[in-house]
Amino acid sequence: MKLAINGFGRIGRTILRQVLSLPQHSDIKLVLINDIAPLETCAYLFKYDSTFGPYPGPVTPEGAALNIDGRIIPMSHSADLAQVDLSGVDVILDCTGIARTSDVASRGLSAGARKVLISGPSPAAEVTVVLGANEDQLGNARIVSNASCTTNGLAPLVKVIDEIGGLMSGHMTTIHCYTNSQPMVDAPRGDLARSRAGALSMVPTTSSATQLIDVVLPDLAGRISGAAVRVPTASVSAVDLTATLKRGMNAEQFKPALGEAIAGSAVLGWTDLPLVSSDLRTRPESLVLAGPETRMVQEHQVRVFGWYDNEWGFSARMLDVARLMAEAE
Repeated sequence: MKLAINGFGRIGRTILRQVLSLPQHSDIKLVLINDIAPLETCAYLFKYDSTFGPYPGPVTPEGAALNIDGRIIPMSHSADLAQVDLSGVDVILDCTGIARTSDVASRGLSAGARKVLISGPSPAAEVTVVLGANEDQLGNARIVSNASCTTNGLAPLVKVIDEIGGLMSGHMTTIHCYTNSQPMVDAPRGDLARSRAGALSMVPTTSSATQLIDVVLPDLAGRISGAAVRVPTASVSAVDLTATLKRGMNAEQFKPALGEAIAGSAVLGWTDLPLVSSDLRTRPESLVLAGPETRMVQEHQVRVFGWYDNEWGFSARMLDVARLMAEAE
């Protein structure tokens, strides 16, 4: 499978770490990385990562490429992806965060790639796919959104709960680490709460997962509301979901059924240990359910809590969905 990465930020660099370090990706040929930052800056930020630690091998700029462990990865620095030669690329992973219009999202196709996978919500996508929830809708779409990190955790969980007890309604709060969309010191933003220093306060805000659930699981549209609280940690977030079930059951029925469903899931995990967020760093699952945090109130209300590494897990799903896209004809 031939891939290229457009945008060498948090997700682009994390995807590259997984391609280089995980044996299941040894068949991937990374044809090109495109980013507007200078080559030396890209090499430095890949080598020295504040979240995941230094890359263990040598990373050096070499000509117009990165030399990582002796592996040469060509780089370009075009602000317009359509001007880059992507001939022979199966999927271009667009990790810029700006592919929200058809003009921008289709530039990878104009450059010669067969398909485009966008690392976030995008109105320009032909379909929004969440592995474990609606990958059967992928078809042979050429421009695909991988939704958001929170949607990747929430949608498979919601689908499982609906299958177990019939989901009548629910409310999700994502306890989310700060991101680059927040300032490090107080600075003007459209959302006044989001204008406050991200590493100093818990900040209540919205979550795109609320709208994306309706897109990914239309049969459950209108049944899930949601919000976010941005918290002063650098990595690993959580989903806290309270749901009302149609079918009455007690905890002794619900919890084993949930555990069994998760055991058969490719993207959901489970832990019975009293873990904290830093313990989940670099976990590849979309969501890891915390068994001790599962609660039931009478027979119809359940509270479920799960952790997700919003960078590592999401990047893992980008590669998984890219494989599905490359295989589809």
